[in-house]
Amino acid sequence: MKAIKTTWALRPLLLATALLSSSAVLAAESQPLNQVISKGAYELAFSNSDNALFLATAQNASGKGGTVYRLDPQDLSVKQTISTDLPTFGAAINQKTNTLFFGNTRDAALTSVDASSGKVLNSLVLDARQRSENVRPLQPREVVADAATDRVYVTGLGEQSVVWVVDGKTLKLVSTVPNTGKMGTGLAIDSAAQKLYVTNADGELVTINTRLNAIEKRQKIDGDKDHFFLNIALDTQGHRIFLSDSKQPQVLVLDSRTQQVIHKIDVPESLAVLFNADRNELYVTHRKAGEISIIDASSYKVKRTVKAPGLPNSLALSADGKALFVSIKQPGTRKEPPKNPDSVLKIDL
Repeated sequence: MKAIKTTWALRPLLLATALLSSSAVLAAESQPLNQVISKGAYELAFSNSDNALFLATAQNASGKGGTVYRLDPQDLSVKQTISTDLPTFGAAINQKTNTLFFGNTRDAALTSVDASSGKVLNSLVLDARQRSENVRPLQPREVVADAATDRVYVTGLGEQSVVWVVDGKTLKLVSTVPNTGKMGTGLAIDSAAQKLYVTNADGELVTINTRLNAIEKRQKIDGDKDHFFLNIALDTQGHRIFLSDSKQPQVLVLDSRTQQVIHKIDVPESLAVLFNADRNELYVTHRKAGEISIIDASSYKVKRTVKAPGLPNSLALSADGKALFVSIKQPGTRKEPPKNPDSVLKIDL
């Protein structure tokens, strides 16, 4: 009888130990994977058909040009290095043609790469003016690809910005949309609605008709505050636009039909923003705070905050929407460049 009593007495302790062990395993499994890659890392793109992650960098072993890294999405190991003549910054992919497009900010150009083979296909100079004291060529920043039309859109930043419209197959300039505002940065496309959205330092949301390649609307957003909306994410089914903001500690949610603010998500100043329709979640990088927010897009509540091992930059999702990838830069300046290389962080969702 004593032995039986002892066994029953131990049961709660054994159960608690088992629960703690299970919790520890789950916590270990959910820890983000950080893989050091290279200095000069910028934006990411994910090839759904190849199940491969690509990282654009402005570094090359020769000292000139850039390198695009093909990474295994499971362990973030480098599977291929693609050398480009020009440093690469912005990144996008046409999932239908499996073609990658990289903005060459310093050279006012655009480069295309076949994602399957890694072959560099073509390059296009978007602003051929020579830099001088009085001339500042427009700088490409964000790139988006429309799979339905095989058109590529690139923001050209300046005091009076533009959007370049490029044929994705030939990499020939189709059109230039002028007057998108001071430092027209963010870019997002609603292919079905034939609308392209651009943000700028004037706190505006500019809507471009992609059939006409012309501005059809410009809206001052939340004009009572000083804003610099950097990036845009779209929920096309839910008619929502999400704007990251480098000046205010919030992400704004707009109704795309009225372009009125319907919610303000309280988070630190933000850089990249990405919507995951499969999970109805929003992901935001906070460069200054060194954090990534995972937000419930129904309640607009922060579900999880991930501390980054550096400065979180751009975002990409796996094909199944179950993994989030973040490019992580290391602190530094022109006078004092970063000593350590940049990395990619994988967060299991």
